[in-house]
Amino acid sequence: MKRILSMLLGLSCVLLSGPTLRAQAELSALQIIQKADDLAKGKTSQGEMKMTIVRPTWTREMTMKSWSKGDEYSLIVVTGPARDKGSAFLKRKKEMWNWQPTIDRVIKMPPSMMSQSWMGSDFTNDDLVKQSSIVTDYDHELLADEELEGYDCYQVELIPHEDAAVVWGKVIIWISKQGFMQLKTEFYDEDNYLVNTLLGKNVREFDGRLLPAALEVIPADDEGNKTIVEQVSLQFDRPLKEAFFSIQSMKRAR
Repeated sequence: MKRILSMLLGLSCVLLSGPTLRAQAELSALQIIQKADDLAKGKTSQGEMKMTIVRPTWTREMTMKSWSKGDEYSLIVVTGPARDKGSAFLKRKKEMWNWQPTIDRVIKMPPSMMSQSWMGSDFTNDDLVKQSSIVTDYDHELLADEELEGYDCYQVELIPHEDAAVVWGKVIIWISKQGFMQLKTEFYDEDNYLVNTLLGKNVREFDGRLLPAALEVIPADDEGNKTIVEQVSLQFDRPLKEAFFSIQSMKRAR
């Protein structure tokens, strides 16, 4: 009798879990990307970061604070070292600005600057302020399932829309099936050559979400070069008004 009850209980568990497993297996590439994007950003986010630029003969560290609201608003302020303190980058919808306190000047950044290095790092301006959206600016295709660092992952290819203001010819992202974390991203130019690889490392909890605490970008053609951004703190879904993302706030934020 006990054996029969155990078998029935086991069968019920399989039946109950079956739809969930099937639903996960039937997620489209777009749905996978949307879940990963929602996890990483939330409705709003704010936090503190440390960036380390590594070169064969020197290393440089910077600290920053960041705020974002959806895809359209973001603000990043450099808090150290002293020579860069107060420099800020603002995005409002399709427009972007850079505040340089040392010369008391606000510079409006054209789309052509998005592919340029951010503060001498291996990140681009677009990486830091996310002018392009991995959800809306690309077509998505599920390539394969692959294990990465102990996680079962979806491998998704992103091809930009012809009219999208993006800097890459192709992007491939590895997203964990459990938790939808972005664990690896390869960025290719228009000629299909690998430019950068972004690795998500040191998974830990931020405000109830499991996320990589460190992002490491490694350029394909510059041996010994890399840039690491470590998330010191991160909060999601705190009230942030659109008015906060202004040129005045960019100058005042600390």
